[in-house]
Amino acid sequence: MIRKEVCLGAIYSALLLNSAGLLAGEADVVDVKVNCASSCTIKVTVLHQDEGWEHYVDRWEVVSDSGEVLAVRTLYHPHVQEQPFTRAIYDFKKPDTPQWVTIRAHDSRHGFGGKTKRVRLPR
Repeated sequence: MIRKEVCLGAIYSALLLNSAGLLAGEADVVDVKVNCASSCTIKVTVLHQDEGWEHYVDRWEVVSDSGEVLAVRTLYHPHVQEQPFTRAIYDFKKPDTPQWVTIRAHDSRHGFGGKTKRVRLPR
């Protein structure tokens, strides 16, 4: 006969192991700094509990209000020990329109869906 405590312990352990990948959640954009002259530098800070190569932030994007992707910053590796982290796009040629853009982050498991930031590009 198997003791009830042993069965419950095994079930609890299995649930913990299977849900471990869910702890990281979606990637959140927590800060954006824009500096423009003839072109723009966009520095974006992202928060995500990267877990390694199977679950990490793999890019962030600059998107117009109409949904057009204006720029992409690809991230080539996990940032497990560096959270939050900041990366930039240099020489971003701002469009004549729109003056507002949304910055969104993408992770390799959930895609888009975390917090975004909407910022105004300087004139």
